[in-house]
Formats: sequence, structure tokens, C-alpha cells
Amino acid sequence: MNKFLEKLFSPSFINKLEIPNRIIMAPMTRSKSPNSIPGEDVALYYSRRAENGVGLIITEGTTVDTPNASDDINIPTFHGKESFKGWSRVVDHVHGVGGLIFPQIWHQGTLRRADTTWNSDFPSWGPSGLASRDKKVSEPMSLSEIEQTIDAFTEAIYQARELKFDGAEIHGAHGYLLDQFFWESTNIRDDEWGGLAIEERTKFSEAIVKKARKAVGDDFPIIFRFSQWKQQDFGHKMAKNQNELGLFLNNLSNAGIDAFHCSQRRFWNNEFDGSNLNLAGWAKKLTNKPSITVGSIGLTEDFIETFQGKESKNLPKLFLTGRFRFVPETPYTDLYGRHYRGGHLGFLPLYQQSGVPHSGQYTIRVRAAAIEAHAQLGVREAARVVHR
Repeated sequence: MNKFLEKLFSPSFINKLEIPNRIIMAPMTRSKSPNSIPGEDVALYYSRRAENGVGLIITEGTTVDTPNASDDINIPTFHGKESFKGWSRVVDHVHGVGGLIFPQIWHQGTLRRADTTWNSDFPSWGPSGLASRDKKVSEPMSLSEIEQTIDAFTEAIYQARELKFDGAEIHGAHGYLLDQFFWESTNIRDDEWGGLAIEERTKFSEAIVKKARKAVGDDFPIIFRFSQWKQQDFGHKMAKNQNELGLFLNNLSNAGIDAFHCSQRRFWNNEFDGSNLNLAGWAKKLTNKPSITVGSIGLTEDFIETFQGKESKNLPKLFLTGRFRFVPETPYTDLYGRHYRGGHLGFLPLYQQSGVPHSGQYTIRVRAAAIEAHAQLGVREAARVVHR
């Protein structure tokens, strides 16, 4: 085994929690919890990953106890008797196969689509009522609403400990509520919760971390997920240089964060000119805390061009291959009855068409061209691929 793999499969620690390897399952929104309650299928979904060697599982985003934290009734909540009963089942399943699991605690902020959700009577919350620069969707959060949200995050993290989760992750990335306080385009407050400097705009998240840390004690691991980019602005850099990033991260580290989950659209890219460190590398260097790297989030033009047969110098070597054109997500059978296991990029056509009109199960039909000159199927004899 080479040195890279030895490191990958070696133990690591977050706070005092030993993780058997360095493979961590990142949160992925699934919308598979009817009425916001995680069921037996959710427990089995996570336990399968645990029993197959994932060192640490971080659940899909779970929403806090405010009336406007989510716009999807199939996204699980992290409050209420029935929800906790469901999450307790998840924990039991994962621990039963020797796994470790954290919930991700989340609030959508002004990215919640209040006009299309089941609880549309409640306006969405954001520091200044902005979803992005000049896009106002509600009034700025009041001081009491800010305190209510701090308490909701604190209670969720406390309940994670009570439910025997191994730790918790706070979602502060991707343009959602906590990130809206960080971002100068969505936080134009002139009180204690705003400010011109990035380190001033961390106070909301700092307050959550400090209060949660007091509630759960020093030994319960807490991860903070953050990103430079926002889904409202993929090119944004919240911290323009390593000095600003250091101020931002150390405020959170000093408040009680044990590790940073660094979401980068392309994890292989250097974060700042003149250094070969990515975002997670800088987080580790600046705080001396463990860091988690993740990306690419979603498909980029680089992936799309590669699977259309074009080479991209921006991709890691793993993806630089002329053999592949399209890899279905799940097992499929071609027109000649040949069965294939499938891969992980089967949603490419949906991405190119900007998604599907509503949630549900779909049968996807894709035209696939032959991928090598000696293949039996030529371009003119494109096979119809059906996968479910």
C-alpha cells in the first residue's frame, strides 16, 4: 500500500473521537423523509454505508425548530418526538454495524422558497431579508428572531448528544442562513450582527457555537461546514486572502469548533495564488484543527465536457480519460440485454435540462454512443439505455 492510501486508511481524531479512517460521507439532501420524519429506510441507507467502511457519516441536512427553516416537507427535521424517534433508530442502526454518525444542523434562511412550501404563511428569515445582492424576499431578522434561531441550533446540537450521536455538524455554507450572515451581499446590518469586516460578520455563528458548546460540554465533537462560494454566486470569495480566512476561522475555532468541513467547488484547485493548498489545507494550517475537504459539488462544465468526449486540463487525472462518455448512476440494461453495474454520474441529462419539474421516481432514457472504435455499436447505432 502506498503512503497516500496508508494515510487515507489510518485513524484520525476530531476532539477526542477516534475515527477509524479518513473517509467521511458528506451531507447530501435526499428528501426521503415523508412529513419530515426519518423512517426505517433512512436508517438502512446510512447503516449500509457504515458497514462498508465509511469512517464517519454526516447526515443530510436536518432543520432546526423554527417555522421557516425548510421549504420541503420531505427534508427531515431535528426536533419533535417523532423526528427524534426516527433519528434514534438511525443512530442504533449505524452504531449496530460499528459506524460513527453526526447530524448536520441546518436552516435555509432566505433561500427557502416561501411561496412554494407547505408553511408559506411564515416569511423566510435572513440577516437583512436578502437572498442575494439586491434581491429582497423578507424583512431583516429582528433581535428576538436571531436569539430564537441561536437557541434552536443550540437545542438541536444538545439533542444530538442526548440521542447518542457521535457529534454534530453545523451547516454554515452554500449561501444558507449562517452563510448569509457571513456574506457582505446579504448582511448589510449596522448592529452587532453585521459589520464591514469579515470577522465582524461571524458573530451570529460564534454565538451559536459558544452556546452549544456550553450545553454539550467540551468533549462532544462539533464540526463547522463553510464555503467561499455561494449558490447565488459561484465565483465569490468571502475571504480574499489567507489573512482574512484566518480571522474568520479562528473566531469560530476559539468559540468551540473542533474541525472544519471545507466545501470547494473543485477541491483540487489552489485556494489562493502562490500556494498549493486548497481550502481545507489552509483551514488546517491556520487553525491547527482537523479539516475535511469536499468537492466538486454538483457537476461542472469540466465534467460535462469530459463526458461529451472533450478533454479538460482542469480536472484531476482520475477524470482525464477518453474512454468514458456517459456513466449511468444505477445498474442498467442496453438494447441487446447486456447488464452493466453503472457508476455515479447518471443524472447528467437531468443536469443539462436544469432538473425535473417535481420530486418523484423517474425512468431515464439516454442515447449512448459507442466509446471505442472497435466497439460493436457505432455512433449511428446508438443504444437506448434504460435505468431505474
